[in-house]
Amino acid sequence: MPLLNCCARISYSLTFVFFLSVAALHSLPLLGDESHRNFQPDQSQIPTTPPENALVLWDGKSLEHWTAMDGGPVNWNVENGELVSTRNGNRVNHIVSKLHFRDADIHVEFNTVKQAQGNSGIYIHGNYELQILDSAGKEKPDQNDTGSIYGFHAPLVNAAKPAGEWQVYDIRYTAPRRDAMGKITEPGMITAWLNGQLVQKESTFTDPRSVYHPFRYGTTDYLKAINVEMQKNSVGPFFLQDHDSPVRFRNVWVIPRDDKSFVYQPK
Repeated sequence: MPLLNCCARISYSLTFVFFLSVAALHSLPLLGDESHRNFQPDQSQIPTTPPENALVLWDGKSLEHWTAMDGGPVNWNVENGELVSTRNGNRVNHIVSKLHFRDADIHVEFNTVKQAQGNSGIYIHGNYELQILDSAGKEKPDQNDTGSIYGFHAPLVNAAKPAGEWQVYDIRYTAPRRDAMGKITEPGMITAWLNGQLVQKESTFTDPRSVYHPFRYGTTDYLKAINVEMQKNSVGPFFLQDHDSPVRFRNVWVIPRDDKSFVYQPK
């Protein structure tokens, strides 16, 4: 979602996006490299400074760019500028981005803990989870481990760091394409880097497989309305997952790669 410059470090502001019309959005240039093969982010040092065209969703200060599952205020804890996954007892206290997009690059820095296996995740469009787990040292990581697309593809390598160390995901996401009836006509694709190593290379996927993703388990009227539209246009939010473990997040941003992104406001 292209925006006007607002400061030297970050040229884009989600707060300002609320005042952009859809027509104005579509008149602005596209963002991002279309090629998965050329996607090779620099993860040599974290925290990473967001690029000028990034839409920063968590900067350690404000939760204004997120909602709870029901569209209400987020109740996750914030400690020392870090967003802490906060349980509510039934593993459905995920938070949802107000930013909706189709194709995008996603950057998330996280820190796992031993409690509840450090379990969390990045639910892209609520359907496809880049897993977060305390998987360090596992010889043969599978579709449940950090670096996996949960239920679809195991990571190419185990790039997970031990609990207590900051880690970083950079994800290039291309959404599945759908026809007028919501049927997938072209599979989606993910290329992902974790802690400087390629963990998913042009990995494809179609219909979601997990029975626990937010549109199936613990869903709400707010999410149902979003899903109706997403089945038509493949545009939707992403979620940070509650799975009983106080995983920490910092430095979360998105770079849309087309002109389909917008800030969602319920009708």
